[in-house]
Amino acid sequence: MSLRIGDDAPDFTTETTEGRINFHEWIGDSWAILFSHPKDFTPVCTTELGYMAKLKPEFEKRNCKTIGLSIDPVSDHNAWLSDIAETQGHAVNYPLIGDPDLVIAKLYDMIHPNASGSQPRTAVDNATIRSVFMIGPDKKIKATLTYPMSTGRNFDEVLRLLDSCQLTATHKVATPVNWKQGEDVIIVPAVSNDEAKERFPDGWKAPKPYLRIVPQPK
Repeated sequence: MSLRIGDDAPDFTTETTEGRINFHEWIGDSWAILFSHPKDFTPVCTTELGYMAKLKPEFEKRNCKTIGLSIDPVSDHNAWLSDIAETQGHAVNYPLIGDPDLVIAKLYDMIHPNASGSQPRTAVDNATIRSVFMIGPDKKIKATLTYPMSTGRNFDEVLRLLDSCQLTATHKVATPVNWKQGEDVIIVPAVSNDEAKERFPDGWKAPKPYLRIVPQPK
C-alpha cells in the first residue's frame, strides 16, 4: 500500500517503551510525528533520538506528540535509551515503538512488502525505514520525509514544517521558500481578490497577479 499526503494514517496497536498503545487513540486530538529507524544502536539514529527529546517541548507547544519506531524489540530499545541519554545529554521522553516483525514498517510502506522480519537483520536490510510522517488530528497524513541512513534528519525543519501545516490548515495561505514562523505568507490562488479583501482588509503586495503577499495571519 502506497501512502500519500491526504491519506488516512494507518491505525495499529503495538508495544512501546511506554507501554501498549493504539496509535489513533494515542494521537487523540493532537498532531503527531512518527519517525522511524532501521536498527537500534546505530550512530545517526542515536543523535536523532536525543535531539528530538530536546525539541519535545517545542512540539508540545504546538499540540503535537512525537513517537519513534525502530526495527528491534522494545527490550532492546530500553538498553539503547541509556546510551542515547549518556551520549546526547537528553533522555528519550516519548514512546519508541518496537517493530521486529516489520508489521508497522510495511503498513506505512517503508519497506518492501515481502521483506522478512527474521532476525538477525542489519540496518542495511532496513535502509528505507528512515521516514517521517506528520499526521493531523483528523488522522490524515499531512507531510512525509524520507532520508538515507547516512544523513541525519533535520528536526528543526520538521518543526518548521509543522508550523506551516498548522497555519495553512486554518488560513487560506501558503508559505514561501524558507519561510519561518512570523514571516510573510502568500494568499492561495483559490482565493479571489474579492474574498482576499474580506480576509485581508489591510491589503497585500502583488509583484505579480498570482503572487499576493501578506503578513502571517494571527
